Amino acid sequence: MPIYEFRCDKCGNRFEKLCSLGENGKELKCPKCSAVGAHRVMSGFTKKSSGGTEVIGSGGGSGCGSCSSTNCSSCGH
Repeated sequence: MPIYEFRCDKCGNRFEKLCSLGENGKELKCPKCSAVGAHRVMSGFTKKSSGGTEVIGSGGGSGCGSCSSTNCSSCGH
């Protein structure tokens, strides 16, 4: 079973959930506001290199400071 990252449709809280393959989040309950309904978002990851650790993608951070994209629709913020 994979761990997916979701974003609450009501409050925007991002959370992870271990769930069945292909889960879309429509029936999930937000752990922050208890609203039902979320959508799956792209999770980021980190990469270790000789120069240190580099964060790739959104990685569940909040705000566009955590994203290297210039288009907020690509990361959901």
